Amino acid sequence: MRRLAFLFCATLLAGPAFALDYLSVAEATALYDAPSIKAKPLFAIAAGTPVELVVAVEGWVKVRDQKGDLAWIEKRLLTDKRTLIVRVDRAQVRGEANDKALLVFEAAQDVVLELLEPAPINAGGWVKVRHRDGQQGFVKVAQVWGL
Repeated sequence: MRRLAFLFCATLLAGPAFALDYLSVAEATALYDAPSIKAKPLFAIAAGTPVELVVAVEGWVKVRDQKGDLAWIEKRLLTDKRTLIVRVDRAQVRGEANDKALLVFEAAQDVVLELLEPAPINAGGWVKVRHRDGQQGFVKVAQVWGL
């Protein structure tokens, strides 16, 4: 029994147990309380919304949204295209990755932005994004959710 417990713990520690994996919703749909279209619909989610993958089973994925709500979505309705959602009242998107750079635009809370480039390790907490209207620039990681 001790050996079995050791192997279980070793397996958990060996893999990326705490790695976060984000996807985006491909088209507007309902999210459910169980992995079935016969389950209870909990709420609707808009196309482009980023979600955190929690677990995947036979064509369904349990996801967490930016508010922390957990629900199930059909796997076919998710895409690898990365998006972020603004989590503050007004996110400032700048022309360069620094606070003194020209302000390109501001995005209101819950606006979805396309992630253009993942943050390099030494980027100082900025990522490059694009608004659906085509404007692009750099936003502070702390102002968005989905990374």
